[in-house]
Amino acid sequence: MRGRLEITKRMLRENQAWAQERVARDPDFFLRNAGSQSPDVLWIGCADSRVPAEYTINAQPGELFVHRNIANLVTESDLNVMSVLQYAVVELKVKHIVVCGHHGCGGVRASMAAERKDLPYVNRKLEPLRALYRLHAHEINLLEDDIKRVNRLVELNVFEQVRNLTRNDVVQQAWQATQTLLLHGWIYDICNGKLSELVTVGAKRG
Repeated sequence: MRGRLEITKRMLRENQAWAQERVARDPDFFLRNAGSQSPDVLWIGCADSRVPAEYTINAQPGELFVHRNIANLVTESDLNVMSVLQYAVVELKVKHIVVCGHHGCGGVRASMAAERKDLPYVNRKLEPLRALYRLHAHEINLLEDDIKRVNRLVELNVFEQVRNLTRNDVVQQAWQATQTLLLHGWIYDICNGKLSELVTVGAKRG
């Protein structure tokens, strides 16, 4: 127990050091951020601890509105992601939505394997991804090794989630109102830390 508490104590100490360093460089930083937020980007990413959204693009507090879940899924049955999407588009008027998957995704790998009885919530969450795998199984299974098969489904999943966004009522209404809103599908390579863009959908207005 003592070792476990040391982890959280260290995190709190690091927070104190980070806040003090930030104020030393910019005394009004937190006061400015406390008033309101106006991010240009909604980031929908995987919950994987190796893919922190802000860190990967060197973003500052206030620059990203972030939602993360297993395998960066965008499904209308998930009220969490839908409420984040609606608030970001309708209230914050974000100009970009990034769906970011990553190579070696554990959620994607799990969707290609047999369901585990001890993970019922995970199984339910991954059902859309299992369906996507079944749809593309012939193509994926032709690849010669497991790493390539997983990474191909990661890419197909990003395309699918961007496609889900294009059909979503919130996004459709924003486009009909000529609101600037671009949808991006990105991949993060955990082996080298680099992002690449797979697809961009939408048109800049005004």
